[in-house]
Amino acid sequence: MRKISAVLAFFACFFGVAVAGAQTVGTQTLDEILKRGKIRVGMDLAAPPFAYQDEKQQPAGSEVEMARLLAKDLGVELEIVPTSAANRIPYLVTGRADVMMGAFSIFPDRAKSIWFSSPYGSVTSVVLAPRSANIKSYDDLVGKKISVSRGTYTEQVLMAAVPQGTQIVRFDDDAQAMAAMAAAQVDAYGVGNVPGSALVKRFPERNYEIKISIPPRNWYSIGVRRGDVDFLQWINTFIFFHRENGDLARMYEQIIGDKLPHPPVL
Repeated sequence: MRKISAVLAFFACFFGVAVAGAQTVGTQTLDEILKRGKIRVGMDLAAPPFAYQDEKQQPAGSEVEMARLLAKDLGVELEIVPTSAANRIPYLVTGRADVMMGAFSIFPDRAKSIWFSSPYGSVTSVVLAPRSANIKSYDDLVGKKISVSRGTYTEQVLMAAVPQGTQIVRFDDDAQAMAAMAAAQVDAYGVGNVPGSALVKRFPERNYEIKISIPPRNWYSIGVRRGDVDFLQWINTFIFFHRENGDLARMYEQIIGDKLPHPPVL
């Protein structure tokens, strides 16, 4: 009987410690943010109209406004941590940022390293090129150079979609990938449909147009470190609340100029 009691006590102690440990890991980031009085949001500021620097070199865009709302609801100060598309996950994993935003696309390879919140917006990938470029289908990409920002979802879908003989040229961010097309170093530019459409409108004199849309629709969310259970739950609550009261839709439509699609459940 004493042996049984000892075994039961051992397991009770073991699972009690395990649960306590899980709670400590899960609440660490949220508690640290509240104690610090500041949330550090990682974001690529070279992806207008989601995130960019305005004429005063201040962060702007729909994702910046989303981050401001996030900080307001937490009751803390906001610090935008500039990233590139390629270093977003390293910044998050190593603690240089508390969360990652900026139309942060959901796909399985990233989910090996970090956790995603509920999705709250979407993009599709497109091939953008001058109107004079003879590009109407994937077959027309053979022998052509397509610039893309390294580490983006567009890079992933382009690699899977384009035929053999297409050269994908990778750059550290979208600004460089876009500049390569403007300088005629490449024939076209792979990018999300929202920033792609914004470029068409912003530079009408360059006669850019969307040549190819690449399915499927991709959803984006907020990235957190693995194990941040309580913080992820708070973020999901934040997204749910502002999606249901219409704040996210109003913000998206005002800045992006399109209706916010209703996201699926992750």
